[in-house]
Amino acid sequence: MLPKLVGSRRVIVMFSDPIADMLTRIRNANMRGKQSVDIPHSKMKLEIARVLKEEGYIADYEVVPAQKGPGMILRIKFKIRSDKKRVIEGLRRVSKPGRRIYCGKDDIPLVLNGLGIAILSTSQGIMTGHKARRLGIGGEVICYVW
Repeated sequence: MLPKLVGSRRVIVMFSDPIADMLTRIRNANMRGKQSVDIPHSKMKLEIARVLKEEGYIADYEVVPAQKGPGMILRIKFKIRSDKKRVIEGLRRVSKPGRRIYCGKDDIPLVLNGLGIAILSTSQGIMTGHKARRLGIGGEVICYVW
């Protein structure tokens, strides 16, 4: 929830897409050169962070208790290359709450001709497009990372 000024009143804006919120927080913190970013925790966000770590896009992630109020926070720590550039150059949400994008095992997209990854939600969990292609399963395309 973010406060937004409407006239002279502050209005709380609710996000209907928590995955897009996660990707936006990662994108913004990465562009600002932050070392880490805190995101409200959920199982799906944790699995996306796991895939990003396995593929080498982030250094680490951890779940910590929230300092204010109940709940948990997912803290993602960024990886920086030796030439001081960030590893994550771009993130794009593909499937949205208003329009879900599914692909079969033969239609799994290549991101930048194989230089990036597509993250899919399959019947066997969250995984990359490469792994889903190898297992011969399709699913919902969550996002692209490059």
